[in-house]
Amino acid sequence: MNVVDSSGWLEYFADGPNASFFEPPILDLKNLIVPTLSLFEVFKRIIQQKDEGAALQAIAVMQQGNVIDLNTALAIDAARLSVELKIPMADSIMLATSMSFDAVLWTQDSDFTGIENVRFIIKKG
Repeated sequence: MNVVDSSGWLEYFADGPNASFFEPPILDLKNLIVPTLSLFEVFKRIIQQKDEGAALQAIAVMQQGNVIDLNTALAIDAARLSVELKIPMADSIMLATSMSFDAVLWTQDSDFTGIENVRFIIKKG
C-alpha cells in the first residue's frame, strides 16, 4: 500500500522534476491510499495557482485511489505522532494514515526524513 503526500501529488500534477518519483505509487490505484487531507491541500493549492476546473480535475484523479476519511482513531494517532516526532498536524495525519494501512509514505517533505516506511526525495528547484 502507498500514500502520496500532498507535496508529491502537486509535484506530479505540475510535472515537476520529481514527478517520475511519485508516478509509480500514483498509478498503482489498487494500492493507493488517499487521505482526505490530501484532497483539501491539493485542491486549495491548485485553485490558488490555476482555477477551480483544474483543481476539480486533480481531485477526480486522486479519487481513483482509496480515499480515507479522518476519523477519531486516526486523529488520536496523528496527535500522538505530532507530539512524539515534533511534526506539524498535516504531516502527522499523513503519517498516521499510512501507518494504519502499513503503507509506504511517498514525499519530498523534509519533515519525514529518517522515518521508517517513508520514501523521501529531496525537492528539486
